[in-house]
Amino acid sequence: MDVLAELARHRLVPVVVIDDAADAFALGDALVAGGLPVAEVTFRTAAAPGAIRALADRGDVLVGAGTVLTPGQVDAAVAAGARYVVSPGTSRAVVERCAEHGVLALPGAVTATEVQAALELGVTTVKFFPAGTSGGAPAIAALAAPFRDVRFVPTGGIGPTNLHDYLALECVAAVGGSWMVPRDLVAAHAHDALRTLVADAVAAADALRPLARA
Repeated sequence: MDVLAELARHRLVPVVVIDDAADAFALGDALVAGGLPVAEVTFRTAAAPGAIRALADRGDVLVGAGTVLTPGQVDAAVAAGARYVVSPGTSRAVVERCAEHGVLALPGAVTATEVQAALELGVTTVKFFPAGTSGGAPAIAALAAPFRDVRFVPTGGIGPTNLHDYLALECVAAVGGSWMVPRDLVAAHAHDALRTLVADAVAAADALRPLARA
């Protein structure tokens, strides 16, 4: 599977904070039922490796690890079944460890210097984070002018009201966000509410880019 192509096909990456790995399977049910079998489980809690493993073992969710800061976390994420690794910044050590494991690395970059550093590491798709406080869609459009072959996955401060600003950019591969997977609803196993939020997000993305999922 071409993981980046699959993320781009779905256009949305739910960014999930899980406090208990036991919550992951129910989350997977809601994601699949809502039409978005993708998850980025952040390493902000100790439950992350277990949650990644639970989602990966399902076989119907493309799961990755987020907020990965060290090579050791890359090892733990890949061992648990992560197919891609997302970092808030660009770390040579993290990118190189991802390459050793053969998994997609999406390091963070919000300036021309950071994008160029990522390119020098062989990365052509970067996470633009935090998008909302780093200039948003206009900043991405400006960076895309000199870096014509770079694609972006903006995350941070994105929701239903400004999703269209980002998906309108051809250089945006996908948009990450937590608005469709709120932490409290995940912990409450609120399947119907989560499914509705996910389905609404998918519908919004499809309406903005109707050919993206064809």
